[in-house]
Amino acid sequence: MKINLISGPRNVSTALMYSFAQRHDTCGIDEPFYACYLNKTGADHPGKEEVLASQSIHAEEVIEQLNTASELAPVLFIKNMAHHLDYVPDKFLASVRNVFLIRNPREMLLSFIKKIPNPTLNDTAYQQQYRLFRYSTYTLKQSPIVVDSAELLKNSPKVIQKLCEKLDITFDEDMLSWEEGPIAADGVWAKHWYKKVHESMGFNPYSPKEGRLPERLQPLLENCQNYYARLYKH
Repeated sequence: MKINLISGPRNVSTALMYSFAQRHDTCGIDEPFYACYLNKTGADHPGKEEVLASQSIHAEEVIEQLNTASELAPVLFIKNMAHHLDYVPDKFLASVRNVFLIRNPREMLLSFIKKIPNPTLNDTAYQQQYRLFRYSTYTLKQSPIVVDSAELLKNSPKVIQKLCEKLDITFDEDMLSWEEGPIAADGVWAKHWYKKVHESMGFNPYSPKEGRLPERLQPLLENCQNYYARLYKH
């Protein structure tokens, strides 16, 4: 089985990847289409040149690599950013179980602007998540799963058990904790983005994000909230 996590940035998606990586039947893959995205968009991200050097920039080639990786373990957990999938053939979505990880936009943006000070709607991935959710639901006739990151942190055992149930895999207690430090699945960009996950030993308790967004980002926040609300209903 190939599980395709479709997340936005700063959504605790890395912690969820670490959770699945603790399973004995699972192989984890971290953002395999990141180099494709950077090559196509020219986006200026921390460690950009390292990312481009570490992965193929051709989506079809990456898909073949994922198919090969899926033969190594019963479960392949693929962590993806929704906006990276803009440059991936739709046939990929048809070959995987799609899980959408969402986060309250205000909290996401307060975290994201520490790395990307002037994000666009495309950078946040909410619009892409909604488009991909509709495509999976109405075109592919799938039943995609939606997980809210705050609810995951508030009750990790319950949410992880429910997620496993929806995916038709057995829940494993090992998914609730891990050792400090990086894991083999980490992308080369981990040193720029994963500090808090590397310091953790499991899902951290939920804590509301404090702070005020700059006034210039209020229109972006409202746009993101529109897509978030549509997904949260599911």
